[in-house]
Amino acid sequence: MTWLFISGAVITEVGGTLSLRMASQQNANKWWFAAVAAGYLAAFGMLTLALAGGMTVGVAYGIWAASGVALTALASRVLFDEPLTKVMVLGIGLIIAGVLLIELGSGH
Repeated sequence: MTWLFISGAVITEVGGTLSLRMASQQNANKWWFAAVAAGYLAAFGMLTLALAGGMTVGVAYGIWAASGVALTALASRVLFDEPLTKVMVLGIGLIIAGVLLIELGSGH
């Protein structure tokens, strides 16, 4: 169940961050601010549930933060036509490798 919570935390955090991008636009609909708040509140709530379910802070935060960065970069490319260079793709690959190493190193 902890993996479901951490996955939900990542998805809602990415949704909140993408909503933040929309809210920052000139003449943005004020509902985007509500989406930002809801996304981050849900993300922190699910991250808390993952921790309460026994996931260690280092693993949970590593997965949450790193996955959020990678998915936000990919989604920003698709949704907002933001740059995604070869160096950035390499960085995403290193993030994935780092998260895997943290998980393997946690020894559970």
